[in-house]
Amino acid sequence: MTEKKAQARREHLARMRQEQKRKERRTAFLMWGAGGAVIVLLVGIVGFYLVNERAVGSLDAVTSAKYPGSMHIQTKVSYKENPPMGGEHNPAWQNCGIYDQPVNNENAVHAMEHGAVWITYQPDLPKDQVDKLKELSSKEYMLLSPYPGLPAKIVASSWNKQLKLDRADDPRLPRYIAKYRNNSTETPELGSPCTGGVDTTTAEAPIPTATPTAAPSADPSTDPSATPSPSSSPSS
Repeated sequence: MTEKKAQARREHLARMRQEQKRKERRTAFLMWGAGGAVIVLLVGIVGFYLVNERAVGSLDAVTSAKYPGSMHIQTKVSYKENPPMGGEHNPAWQNCGIYDQPVNNENAVHAMEHGAVWITYQPDLPKDQVDKLKELSSKEYMLLSPYPGLPAKIVASSWNKQLKLDRADDPRLPRYIAKYRNNSTETPELGSPCTGGVDTTTAEAPIPTATPTAAPSADPSTDPSATPSPSSSPSS
């Protein structure tokens, strides 16, 4: 009887050990499973963040042109893009800075030829948006001005490059500025001054539509004041 009790006890202890091992394996499985799920979740969150960050900050929407530099003209230019991205321009460049009134395309394009980023905005853009643009434009080689008839709320332009935006806090705008502000191999006169030009607005000094012609010189044959008076001496 004693032997049977001892055997039963051994069997009971063996069952208890097996049950304990099953519990330990189950606990380990749950822990590893939960840990794996957390890792997968973290990887997914990080991946989503990186993809989303790249999407919202991507400069894939930048449009390009192919204009050569050093094309000076004294008269108003009819540009293909609105606002322009390059092309013919006035010999005087617009001084970089912040303007509350529109400036001449022809002067601003010359500033872009020197490496400036020209930010234009619709005149009715809310003040908080304009203030944000002014903050971004408070650096060298930055030009900011309102632009009537702009095709988007905000447009960032540099030589041969342009980006249309809806908001001043768009993360693409500072990335555009960092990439193209006095920092593009396409800029014909990269590093040339953005001061020492003109700081007049369109209203103050509009670009003429045609080159002024000089006044014609007086022709003695048609100018009455040049006609000799008759002689007082009698003819022979």
